[in-house]
Amino acid sequence: MEVLDKIMINDTIKDSLEKSISYSDYRDLVIKLVEENSTTGNEKTEALANYTMLNDRRMRRWDKTVKLSDTDKAIIESYNKKVTWLVITESWCGDAAHIMPVINKVAELNKNIEYKVVLRDDNDDLMNQFLTNGGRAIPKLIMIDDSTKEVIDTFGPRPALATKMVNDYKLKHGKITPEFKEDLQRWYNKDKGQSTVKDLVKLLN
Repeated sequence: MEVLDKIMINDTIKDSLEKSISYSDYRDLVIKLVEENSTTGNEKTEALANYTMLNDRRMRRWDKTVKLSDTDKAIIESYNKKVTWLVITESWCGDAAHIMPVINKVAELNKNIEYKVVLRDDNDDLMNQFLTNGGRAIPKLIMIDDSTKEVIDTFGPRPALATKMVNDYKLKHGKITPEFKEDLQRWYNKDKGQSTVKDLVKLLN
C-alpha cells in the first residue's frame, strides 16, 4: 500500500508539473487578469478580482525590494542537489502575494532550483495530497528531488512565525477576523520577506 501511495503521488506530481508555468509567466498571467478585471480560480467575483489587483501591486513591490543577507545567499548558492519547487497558488491569495516573490529571489540564486507554479483549482488531485490541517491552504511549496521525483519537503502556506501568529489568534478568538488579516498584512510588510527566506533556507539544509 505504501508503494502504491508513493506511485500515485508521483503520477499526480508529474501531471501537475506538465501543466506548470514559470514564475515569470505567472506574473504575466496576473498582470493580464488585472487588465481584464478578473482572477484565477473557479470562483470569479469582483472581490477576488480586486484582491488579484492588490496582489499584483504587492508582488511588483516585493519583486523589486526583497533583499537577502550574505549568509543566506552563501547557503542557497552552495546547494548542489537538483530540485523543483512546485508552488500551488491562486492570484487572489494574500499570503501568496507576499511569499511567491521571495521564493523567486531564492530560486534565482541557484540554477539547481527550478521554480514552477500551478493553480490550485486546476490541480485538485495535487492540492488534496498536500493539505494543511485538512484544508486546501495556499501557497504550498512542494520540494521535489529531480532525480527520484520524490517529495523531499514542503513549505507553506505561511512562514513559521506567521503560522504561529494565526494559530495563537485562532486559539484565543476562535476564528480569524478582518482586523487580524490587516495585522497580518502589516506583519508581512514589516518582515520584508525575511521569515520566508529563513524557512526556505531550512529546506536547503
